[in-house]
Amino acid sequence: MKYYVTVLKKYVDFNGRARRSEYWYFVLFNIIFAFAFAFISVALGAMFLYFTYALFVLIPGIAVAVRRMHDVDKSGWYCLIPIYNIVLICTEGTPGSNQYGPDPKRPELQDEIDIIGSNPQ
Repeated sequence: MKYYVTVLKKYVDFNGRARRSEYWYFVLFNIIFAFAFAFISVALGAMFLYFTYALFVLIPGIAVAVRRMHDVDKSGWYCLIPIYNIVLICTEGTPGSNQYGPDPKRPELQDEIDIIGSNPQ
């Protein structure tokens, strides 16, 4: 649930990187809430509840997908490639910094990785 709230707080943040866990927990809770809103909407005969929720999470869903692409050092446009984007979403992120920002999985190792990468021996 923590990652779901984190994604919603970064509502339109298309910069940076998102870990696999952040992306997949958002997807999991999004599916759960979508089913709940759909069930309630059908029961009440008011489908606008479901559509309101779907519109509310559309932009955060796109943003977390773009940040996930950034974690594997790819442009956010790779979200539009049907099968390859699933492979990238499931792939472990680039260790250390990449062009999109620091490693969200191991920020404490960031300085060491940068030093090793800049001083090959």
